[in-house]
Amino acid sequence: MTDLKLAIWDMDGTIVDSRDVIQTAMCRAFVACGLPEPAYDDLRKTVGLGLHEVCSTLAPDYHDIPALTEAYRQAFVARRTEENFVEPLYDGAIETLDRLANEGWLIAMATGKSHRGIRAIFEMHPLEQYFDTIWCADDGPGKPHPFMVQQAMDALGCEPHQSLIIGDAIHDIAMGRNAGIHTMGVSWGFGEAGELKAAGAHEVHDEFTSLNQGLDKFGRSVQSPIVST
Repeated sequence: MTDLKLAIWDMDGTIVDSRDVIQTAMCRAFVACGLPEPAYDDLRKTVGLGLHEVCSTLAPDYHDIPALTEAYRQAFVARRTEENFVEPLYDGAIETLDRLANEGWLIAMATGKSHRGIRAIFEMHPLEQYFDTIWCADDGPGKPHPFMVQQAMDALGCEPHQSLIIGDAIHDIAMGRNAGIHTMGVSWGFGEAGELKAAGAHEVHDEFTSLNQGLDKFGRSVQSPIVST
């Protein structure tokens, strides 16, 4: 019997380099609402949370958070439709997904994006084929609540010891820890290596070569159950 192995992936800052579009859209939204632009260092620490929570964190005294979130959505869509817009994949991302799929891993997504945002990424890059189940901010409680991880495991029939999460933000690590699964932080997105370690990441990787080694090690650690005869 082959053990199930589930890799749950964050999207922004882990697979897709979305730093430009998120920062640009948020700055434009703040200006549209008469607010000073948020600093990148403040914004990056909120990425992965639901949009309402992000805006509430960045503008805690603003009187109309729904208006700010809507301004962000509009700015985000506008930025994506501008000429020569690119939201690139990180080097090594698609190769890693392809390898895992070919080696029999189950692959899930747990992201703070909306379904509309996920669809936009799939229209830009050939990623949809790799995901066996997808959970996002539209589906229920967001990060760091374990909801998305639990739903992914339930959908694919996996147990916590068979599952891991890969993410660039402390909220990804907290979500994985809250769900009782192995957590792999990556330092090429919004979170810094020290922050990910302090958040309790079991591993932190600075490049896809190292991440792939960690995935292989985890895969070997998932042992088939012993069946009595």
